Order: sequence, then structure tokens, then C-alpha cells
Amino acid sequence: MHAKSGRTVRDLRRENRTAVLRRLYFEGPMSRLTLGPATGLSSGSISNVVAELVAEGLVEEAGSVDSAGGRPRTLLRVSPDSGFMIGVDIGETRLRIELFDLNLSELARSERPLASSGPRTARYDVEVVVDHLRDGVAEVLRTAKVPVDRLLGVGVGVPGIVARTPEDGAVVHGQTIGWDAVPLERLLRESVDLPDTVPYWIDNGARTLGQAEMWFGAGRGARSAVVVLFGSGVGACVATDPLGPGRALEWGHLTVRVRGRRCRCGAQGCLEAYAGAEALLERWQEAGGRPPVGADEETALTALLAAAYPEDPAREPDRTALAVLLETAEYLGAGFADLINLFQPERILVGGWAGLQLGERFLSTVREYAREYALRYPASRSTISLGTLGPEAVTVGAALLPLADFFARGGRPAEAEPVLPAPAWQDALQARASS
Repeated sequence: MHAKSGRTVRDLRRENRTAVLRRLYFEGPMSRLTLGPATGLSSGSISNVVAELVAEGLVEEAGSVDSAGGRPRTLLRVSPDSGFMIGVDIGETRLRIELFDLNLSELARSERPLASSGPRTARYDVEVVVDHLRDGVAEVLRTAKVPVDRLLGVGVGVPGIVARTPEDGAVVHGQTIGWDAVPLERLLRESVDLPDTVPYWIDNGARTLGQAEMWFGAGRGARSAVVVLFGSGVGACVATDPLGPGRALEWGHLTVRVRGRRCRCGAQGCLEAYAGAEALLERWQEAGGRPPVGADEETALTALLAAAYPEDPAREPDRTALAVLLETAEYLGAGFADLINLFQPERILVGGWAGLQLGERFLSTVREYAREYALRYPASRSTISLGTLGPEAVTVGAALLPLADFFARGGRPAEAEPVLPAPAWQDALQARASS
């Protein structure tokens, strides 16, 4: 049976369930009475949908609230134990795997360090990453004693462009880490001990960060935003729908200087060759700075900031460190100006471990350069600030990928698409072409 719009009754029921689940999740607990105006559904539709969701264990009672002159109204919420998600961040120094309930409470965590020495491509050896992920998924499920049939899916944030093919699912093109069309989804399905019914959601790490900040962080309430992931390299995600998926941008490989420094992607003059933490520390050392011997990037960046911004007011800032940071701020400001001119976002949010470590003092200088390089009108309507979800937000955002799908399906299990016969003309023309 079809509605007048072309949607089936099943589609309408799914949309109604989605509307109720989203309202309860983001704004609940709520009563049945307030759900009606909030979703635009009739009281009869609300009663039917809520009855279904309660019967399926997806929604539960959460106390009551007094009403004006009537009996107390029962409050409803999404049941936190009705589903679980795994979020994975394939980061720059470690692989982080976390298991969450629907409240995003962390139930278990596993961290697997990646090699800190040797070439970058060796650090991201595909077999090693897949083995780490296989063992980490098994560990978090075992630790939290969560049955796999309650798992909504596994979300994975990766450093690279993600394409999809019918044969392999998600395929990762990670030029900076030596991943050339790696069929990561297929490799995980072959290696990780999970049923075929558990979906994998693999996407760019900046996009998962953007999802987290838009849903629960500094992007909440914004109509549009660009979320910047600033770590060893830099990336970005542009979001134009507060609840919809953003679009990953290879912003770090925007050319900011023709025939400039060699980027780790192989090209010259990329923003990442000047503004990523790895390049920033290299430029400090080339200018005469002295990072701690054998220190990882986070420790070395701490040393750079301490040299440029000493805690003791009587101590003179290190001029070399300060000059390198100032130049980096100008490059980033010019890069932010490009984002402002291209997308005219309401907000630009800076996340990632390096972005948060550099902090507000550094960001204030970046803002000045962004205003200098951007067009005045869009710059006046855009704010630049730090993200609020911390350095591990990529993992949370990865876990939101299966959660977003859960909402889109109205809380129902994924169903196989029916296989429809090909149009008659297709067979006729194919036969003609092959004759």
C-alpha cells in the first residue's frame, strides 16, 4: 500500500518511529503529551508508536511529572541498554576502541599503540591494524559482557578518503599513511569474530569528529559548521544539517604555497606541510628549536608551547618557538579564511589533540589572520572556537555512525532490499549490443 506521496505505509511508520526516537534521545525524557507537538504527530500516532517502542524494549518509563490540575504525566526515554555501539579511532599513535551504550556511557575500552619509530607507512601496516582491531573488539565485548546480538554496529574513523564498492564495501585511500585502496571493511569482516548481521560504518576521522561536535558539542544548535581535526595532520568536515552526516574535506591538502614544503602526501605546499603538528615540530627544529630527545609529538608540542608561552612571567619567551607558532597561525588563518569564503559557515570548530593542546591563546591569533584574509561579510557572520568534546571525540563520533543508522531505521533491524527485475528495455538492448 502506498501513500499519496509515493511512500509506503511502512515508510511512514518508520519515519514516525524515527521522529519519536530522535526527540526522546536528544530532548527527553518527555511525556506522550509533549511528544505530539514536538514531532508534529497526532496523539493517536504517538500512542501507537510509543506502544510499539515500549513493547520492543527501545523506550522505557523514566518517572513522572506533575500536570496542571490533572494526574501526573509519565515521562519516557530511550532505553540505554536497548543497543550498544563500538567506536574505533585509527589515530596517529594508537588505535582506540570503545564500547558504548545508547547513553554514550563508556562500558569498556582497549588501546593498542602503533609503532612510534620507523616510516609512517610501516606504523600503519594494514595487517597490524586489522589484528589490533580484531583483538580490541573481542576485548571490549568480553569485558562488558555485551552479547553481539545487541550490537548496533562498529564505527571506524580512518585517516583518508573512504569510497565504497559492491564487492568490498568501504575502501580506504589513505595517501599519507600508504593505504592505496585498502578494502578495510572486507578485511575486518574476514578477521573480526562478529556475525555478518553486524554492520561496519567506516568513515574519515574528521567526519566522525564533526558528527560528535554537531550532535553533542560546540556545534549543537548551529545551522552550519566546519569542524577541523588538528592532529599530526589536519582535516575538516563541513556540516549543513545539524543531525545529518557532514562531508569530509581534504582541507590539509589545500595548496597554500606554490612549490613550497614537501607534504607527507607527496605534493608541495599543502597546508598540512606547514600547519600539522608533525610539520610544526619539524619547522621548529629546522629553525634551531630543541624538542626533547626521543619525545613523541604530544610531548614535543608541550615543550614548544612552554618555550613560546612560559608560565613564569619573568621569563622571556623563546623567540624561535614564538616565531614558528606565529607563522603557523598565519597559515591556519589563511586556511580558515578559505573555509569561510567557500562555505560561509556559522561556526568553525577546532578539535583534535593538537588543536586543543595549542589552545585559546594560539587560536586568538589564528582568528586575527582569518579575518584579515577572509571576505568581510562572511567573516563577520562566522565564529571560530575550540571543540568541547576533548581529544577523544573521534571515537565518540565513530560510535555515532551506527547510532545514526539506528535512528534512520526507526530502531528496527536492517532489512535486505528486495531484488527487482530489470526493465524490459535493458534486456533487449543488451541482447542487441551483444549480437
